[in-house]
Amino acid sequence: MQVNMLQSVADPEMIETLPGLTALIRDELAPQVVDIDVNGTYPGAFLHRLGAIGGFGALVSPQSGGTGRGLKNALQVIEDVSKQCVSTGFVVWAQHACACYLQNSSNPALRSDILPLIASGVALGGTGQSNAMKSRAAIEENRLKAMRVEGGYVVNGTLPWVSNIGLDHYFHVGADVAGETGLLVVLVKGDSHGLTLNQNAHFIAMEGTNTFACQFKEVFVADDRVVVHPHEFARFRARTKPAFVLMQMGMGLGLVDACVSMMKRSNKTHAHVNCYLDDQVEDIEAALLAARAASYRLADKIDSEAGVDCERESIALRLLGSELSLKASNSAMLHLGAKGYLVNNAAQRRVREAYFVAIVTPAIKHLRKELHDIDSGCQVCSA
Repeated sequence: MQVNMLQSVADPEMIETLPGLTALIRDELAPQVVDIDVNGTYPGAFLHRLGAIGGFGALVSPQSGGTGRGLKNALQVIEDVSKQCVSTGFVVWAQHACACYLQNSSNPALRSDILPLIASGVALGGTGQSNAMKSRAAIEENRLKAMRVEGGYVVNGTLPWVSNIGLDHYFHVGADVAGETGLLVVLVKGDSHGLTLNQNAHFIAMEGTNTFACQFKEVFVADDRVVVHPHEFARFRARTKPAFVLMQMGMGLGLVDACVSMMKRSNKTHAHVNCYLDDQVEDIEAALLAARAASYRLADKIDSEAGVDCERESIALRLLGSELSLKASNSAMLHLGAKGYLVNNAAQRRVREAYFVAIVTPAIKHLRKELHDIDSGCQVCSA
């Protein structure tokens, strides 16, 4: 069977990522984009259908219900969705991140019971690792604390924002355990006893992501829902972090591709004045193609060279994705001019989405701090 990839303005020779994806995005996602952006509609039906055609299975072995296509395929699915809508691309990333953690867990119960549901899109899920990642980089304190009890752990604390979740969604979180240097990672469901989800904030560009504040009050997590015990964390982190970070490049690549498309369309009638802008479409397109090629190469390297340290490469590339997203969206907005101010025009949405790419964990400042710590030999980032 031939596998095709969604055609791209910046690379018309690309073929579809997986069968049915192009039609699904065109028919199911594209008509909802303004509603998702303006009204905060959550694209749940699209996500379930995406899972049904294998859109969440790339990092999951066939034995656990996945496609096993690999990290590059996951990256490409997120990229293709983000060409249409970065908000939806983000929740697709969150689903992949959830699957990635479960696939790499040493817990067979998770791989047999929950992972097939996540990989197929029957169940949806997210990742509550923003605070945990920042705590491991010495940016802020971990807001979740766990205590070992018979048969599992009890978790307390509050996470301000966790995306792609709900009462029937799964998500994993990281908690500190007294006396342990490693992080505890557990999988919880939105309707867990003692867990309260509050939608107490509204966002620009990301309103349709099912983002909630999560309050844990004596939430018991049984051992069969533990993704990683603290003593396993260092090795688990080395296996998962490069993929976790690199997959976010899909959002940036898709956004920049869409900006290149808008700039080219504008130049059909306004090239005579657009030529005076700082960033020209040829420059943005060349940077996109280089970033895409580097991302795909690194994805293949992470998959094929198990045990090779790719953390710095993934962080540096993810930083480039943020910077290029800001530049491309700014240039696209300037190319379109007054048209870009319309509520249903993609240009102003792409500017807002680019700021999300640059701010979502790991943000630009976070990425630069980690690169500094790695290059200076600081041990904080290896904790």
